[in-house]
Amino acid sequence: MDILGRDRETECYHVKIDVDGRAVSALVPERLGAGHRFIGARPTHQSAYTWIAENQTKIEAAIAILARGSGRPKAPFDQITLIKER
Repeated sequence: MDILGRDRETECYHVKIDVDGRAVSALVPERLGAGHRFIGARPTHQSAYTWIAENQTKIEAAIAILARGSGRPKAPFDQITLIKER
């Protein structure tokens, strides 16, 4: 998974993975990595990147489910959204 940076408008991290031979981009809300102790506050970039790395398998699985249209990911990964390529 490639992390392409943080999207200020959506407060999400832009990630890209390969799903069935095609590049798929998605937005992973930074609030997922904030945890309950940071409610109302933004996580640091380091803590967000650490959380993404620790949850990479689950994030990639959620993105693949969305990209394939094969259902809905389980919470909290159901908050991930795909980015429509132009």
